[in-house]
Amino acid sequence: MTTPGSLHEFTAPTPTGEDRPLSEYAGQVAVVVNTASRCGLTPQFTGLQELYEQYRDQGLVVLGFPCNQFANQEPGTDTEASQFCQLNYGVDFPMFAKVDVNGSDAHPLWQWLRGQRSGMLGDAIKWNFTKFLVGRDGQVIERFAPTTSPATMREAVETALQQ
Repeated sequence: MTTPGSLHEFTAPTPTGEDRPLSEYAGQVAVVVNTASRCGLTPQFTGLQELYEQYRDQGLVVLGFPCNQFANQEPGTDTEASQFCQLNYGVDFPMFAKVDVNGSDAHPLWQWLRGQRSGMLGDAIKWNFTKFLVGRDGQVIERFAPTTSPATMREAVETALQQ
């Protein structure tokens, strides 16, 4: 089996259990982020939604992946995680089912993302709200630390949208 070469070659489970082909986002710039509803960084949903609203007409999509691997901060069901984001932060960007981002059970997308850009802990995801900026061609442009606010990503997003 060949290793996927772009974001668009993956599928990911939705909260309703369907597999969504990420090829649906081909030609768009994507911010791919692992999320949690009970984390000190959870208010970043506000900034992620603002980025999405500001740039979606130019081709930006934010793809949220709930993850319960860090201090049990996403304990609910896939539906509960998605509803939490909508009700508390007005999130209307695509949210997926909970996935593992580290370890042997990590979703293949996250294995690929980690391999494309290392962080402080090598290729491991350090915490919730690690963000990957992916270009229109499906290639990872940059990795942002969990504590990087979405607002400080604007310049990188604008640059990616112009390419």
